[in-house]
Amino acid sequence: MSKKLIYSPARTAAALALLATLAYALPAKAADNSASRRPQLVLGIMVDGLRADYLQLLSDYFGPDGFNRLTGGGVLIENVDYGPGVDRAGAIAMICTGASPSVNGIATERVYDTSRHLDRPALYDAGKIGNYTDETLSPSALLTSTLADELRIDGAGASYVHAIAPDATCAIIMGGHAGNSAFWINDANGNWATTTHYKDVPTPVSNRNFIAPLSVRIDTMRWEPSMKLESYPGLPPHKRRYPFSHTFSRGDADVYRLFKQSAPVNTEVTTLAGEYIKSMRLGQRGSVDMLNIGYTLAPYPGSGDTDSRLEVMDSYLRLDRELARLFKIVDESVGPDNSVVLLAGTPAKAPTDPYEPQWGVPTGEFSSRKAQSLLNMFLIARYGNGEWVTDYHDGAFYLNQQLIDSKRLDAEAVRAEAAKFLCRMSGVASAHTIDDILENRFDDKLRRNTVAANAADVFITILPGWQLVDDFNPLEKKRTTQRTSPATAPVVIYAPAVVDASRIDTPVDALQIAPTMARILRIRSPNGAGEPSLSSIFVRKAK
Repeated sequence: MSKKLIYSPARTAAALALLATLAYALPAKAADNSASRRPQLVLGIMVDGLRADYLQLLSDYFGPDGFNRLTGGGVLIENVDYGPGVDRAGAIAMICTGASPSVNGIATERVYDTSRHLDRPALYDAGKIGNYTDETLSPSALLTSTLADELRIDGAGASYVHAIAPDATCAIIMGGHAGNSAFWINDANGNWATTTHYKDVPTPVSNRNFIAPLSVRIDTMRWEPSMKLESYPGLPPHKRRYPFSHTFSRGDADVYRLFKQSAPVNTEVTTLAGEYIKSMRLGQRGSVDMLNIGYTLAPYPGSGDTDSRLEVMDSYLRLDRELARLFKIVDESVGPDNSVVLLAGTPAKAPTDPYEPQWGVPTGEFSSRKAQSLLNMFLIARYGNGEWVTDYHDGAFYLNQQLIDSKRLDAEAVRAEAAKFLCRMSGVASAHTIDDILENRFDDKLRRNTVAANAADVFITILPGWQLVDDFNPLEKKRTTQRTSPATAPVVIYAPAVVDASRIDTPVDALQIAPTMARILRIRSPNGAGEPSLSSIFVRKAK
């Protein structure tokens, strides 16, 4: 027998209350879903020489839409640790791949070719030719996939990936293996150049090279302080007296190389990046696109000041305005909620200016040529006649492996003897062999940051304050004062729809950045990334 429905005011009121509760909850749920929506445009920004202390020092001088927008609304990681033995190229490769140099194959921008007795670009590839350049480069030396590669694969090729940077190494590593294009400024003629590894030549590049080339504008460019000297914070009184003024003359054979290391180059990069976004509708095509950009804040080599502190601060102020200009274009094109920004710094180089005798700082000179000669004499006395030391490059000695084999010697023992001898030289703080590194007798991060295929036999560390005189090749003699500097730099991840603003002041491994970005983008991590993502930043705070 069926039950008779009986009207009950109490039940009706309860049902209405439940419906009201559900109606209130549904928009909140929808908001949660929208918060997890994939971005349409990813901006990967690498900044050479970015420092956390300068971001703090100049924060009151920045506008609201550049650095302060990122640090105020994103996750600021003050000290991302790259470990020893890497330069700008190695740091960029670690960020893009999530893998150490021993895995991804890139530790330094240049490597030493023992067969030809010269250093060459790490990305040298004789099988490729240049476009707008005679350089022969490709990402083939990069042995793992990158975030850019995984994004292209995830989108089955529908996602666009482009890279723009002043220098070739940065552009190619950011472009990855599967990128559509990677362009940089040619040292010889100022053209935007690329390698035939990449198939696309976007219209903005062609327009720049043919309609508004840098070569016809370079003489008109001038870099001067953007504020009164007394307005720059932290300057000692004697540095407030003399403003700088840098011009760029076409008659100078190094004009484009110097320009690429100056603040005005960042304006060129931003202008081209904006034209990419607008003309190719990046982030507006229904797929996730990526635009990777390289900037510089490194000390300007053409400065008349030893530490170029004034130019560095001015570079930060100018780059802040360039970031604001870039973000405005992104906001107008795809909307502020549809983009994600990764801004990562590479460790700043330590100053190399010498100490003047009047200050009494302990110093001295270490000659690579003299050290090579003494080491060769020592090995002759111990093992017999021969050219035992064949090369020296960047603080490392290369031994004659053929001679060692011909005399049927234990190569590891010979290297150990060489290291012990070098340790006794004036100015040498330490000496270690490639065997010490690979067998992890020192720092584990030194082992993981060493590419064994390109490594020398014996490495030396010079005492701080001493001048390393690189005169092994008399034609390329140079002096650098040794200083110890941290291998860290700040990184900002700006993805307000996914992570809340926060600040991390404890050191973070550089290898964790790529897996974290992969999680934000909901793609696979690069195939060499073995570290976990920064899971703590994904814990949403209660509103």
